Amino acid sequence: MKTIYKISAFINTLLSSLQIFLQSVEKIPIGGQAVIEGVLMKGPSRWGLSVRKPSGEIWSEHWTTRALNRSAELYLGEEEKITFGEMLLSVVVALVAVVGLFIAFPVWISEFLARTFGYSTIVQNLLEGAMRGLVFILYVGTIGLWKDIREVFRYHGAEHKTINAFENGAEMTPSSVTRYSRIHPRCGTSFLLVVVAVSIIVFSFVAQGSLLWKALTRVLLLPLVIGISYEFIRFSSRSTSWGRYLIFPALSLQYLTTREPNEQQIEVALSSLESALDRKL
Repeated sequence: MKTIYKISAFINTLLSSLQIFLQSVEKIPIGGQAVIEGVLMKGPSRWGLSVRKPSGEIWSEHWTTRALNRSAELYLGEEEKITFGEMLLSVVVALVAVVGLFIAFPVWISEFLARTFGYSTIVQNLLEGAMRGLVFILYVGTIGLWKDIREVFRYHGAEHKTINAFENGAEMTPSSVTRYSRIHPRCGTSFLLVVVAVSIIVFSFVAQGSLLWKALTRVLLLPLVIGISYEFIRFSSRSTSWGRYLIFPALSLQYLTTREPNEQQIEVALSSLESALDRKL
């Protein structure tokens, strides 16, 4: 059970890591993600990790890349080390899930429906994109039913609230931070929904072929889709008019991937931010 928990948390972290990617490319001072019973923050020159241990104590340290492993070890106990085999299994499961669920399955189901009902190529591409979006939303909604993942989502909300408060120059206390939104324009999960929409357009220019050919071209074109999606997010987040309306559907997805945190969870996020900035807030 503990191994399954680690694997599920790893897959979820792959998704939330996209937020840090967006903020790193933009050279924004603060980025972050939720981890197991804690928050990882990226400051201008270092990373800070804070985790609420089972004893209630907040553990903090500035770090580089081992945040998921370390948070799992602290939460499950120091003796429960994540082995290389478990991490390798986590990576394999994550890759199979991404390629199988989000690429191959939508291609197969859209091709089946188009062949059965005689849909045009345009309709088939729209079905593929819609199916990809539906699979992603169902995945997020399903793992959100799991108590342990709901806690990760609450820390995700604490991370967003803390960054929103910091970027607005608010008083950095749990009672002040809690008043801010748990929705953030640079969230990785919103980015993925934009990727789905952009993929419909980009993949429409790919010649038809076998199921294997379609799946392969989707994988090869993914960097282009991600690049276009990133530029869309970047420009829309800077807009105070049209951009807010264009990005709204993607931002709404965060209501699934975040939960309202309590002040104790916000306290952990604040501790992580202080560690990342190397100063008291």
